Amino acid sequence: MIENMKEITMETIVGEVSKLKSDGQRLVTLSCTELDADNFDIIYTFDKELVLTHLRVTIPKGTNCPSISGVYFTALLVENEIQDQFGLLFDGLILDFGRTLYLDEEITIIPLCNNTKAMTVKK
Repeated sequence: MIENMKEITMETIVGEVSKLKSDGQRLVTLSCTELDADNFDIIYTFDKELVLTHLRVTIPKGTNCPSISGVYFTALLVENEIQDQFGLLFDGLILDFGRTLYLDEEITIIPLCNNTKAMTVKK
């Protein structure tokens, strides 16, 4: 079990992340995993004085997730990577590579999803 984990909703992502930034927290990374045929899980990890804090949100497939790149600019790299690898799109990305972060052309497969039949990618 992960310590210092807070469950949040899609509607509260940006607000919760903004509070952590105001508190002096540093963004470490985001981790995405496919929970099942219908949902993704994203864990946002932050650090302050060597203490990690985590936010966890479940995102239904076919739903775009709010970007935190407006709060932490560096999140744009991980959010673009998640778009490439999972097909989960982020609304409000500061710099959206359009699923071409690693390639010159849009990725047409979703490499890290086992349950692609339930996946509907909206652009």
